[in-house]
Amino acid sequence: MISRLSLSALLLLSLGAVARADDMPVIKVEMRDGVIVPAVIEVPANARFKLEISNTGQSPVEFESLELKREKALAAGSTSAIVFRTVDPGTYDVFDDFHPEAKAKIVAK
Repeated sequence: MISRLSLSALLLLSLGAVARADDMPVIKVEMRDGVIVPAVIEVPANARFKLEISNTGQSPVEFESLELKREKALAAGSTSAIVFRTVDPGTYDVFDDFHPEAKAKIVAK
């Protein structure tokens, strides 16, 4: 049986974990029918962050980076996110697999 003190300690620990997750930087990216905005996506190097991707266009998009081994397909009008644990400092290519002309760069510094 869990004592009240143990239950309180577990509750405080779980709230601390939630607070740390909320402190994660959120970088917003818009994809729109062959355009990625911003074209240069600055992110923190060696730190956890969330990339929030919104498809404001009329057609599906796929955010993809071969170097970072990440991809996310989105229907028109939808928003989704990718959480990165860490990214080494550097520049990484990003593209829309459904619109080959749409290119951007992630710059981790």
